Amino acid sequence: MSAALSLQTALIAALRADSPLTTLLGGPAIHDGAPQDAALPHVVLADLASLDYSDASNEGEEHFATFLVWSRTGGRRQALEILAAMTVVLDEAALALSGHALINLRVERTEARRQADGETWRGLMRLRAVTEPL
Repeated sequence: MSAALSLQTALIAALRADSPLTTLLGGPAIHDGAPQDAALPHVVLADLASLDYSDASNEGEEHFATFLVWSRTGGRRQALEILAAMTVVLDEAALALSGHALINLRVERTEARRQADGETWRGLMRLRAVTEPL
């Protein structure tokens, strides 16, 4: 399994396993691509980019993951509460990856913005991870 796929699997599993987060979402509403007409609020893994991070003596990859939080009735507050719960789960987490070691995982950025419809809020979380093959 590639490092990116292993990381994706571990990130989503960690979020789905967190009781405070799933309570805020009203269930395990964390998706790799949201189903059409998914109920709000929910979380989607929107992007996952990987770069070679090898040096002369070690192989490695640097990954940047973007999660989107979608909220309506709870507004900005709900989006920020969900982002905060996600940060507790993921920032500096020691996730087990298949075939790879997770060297570092950090939340780099979060934000919440009202969308053009005036009712929907989009939260954004950007993560940076470094992995090495086992």
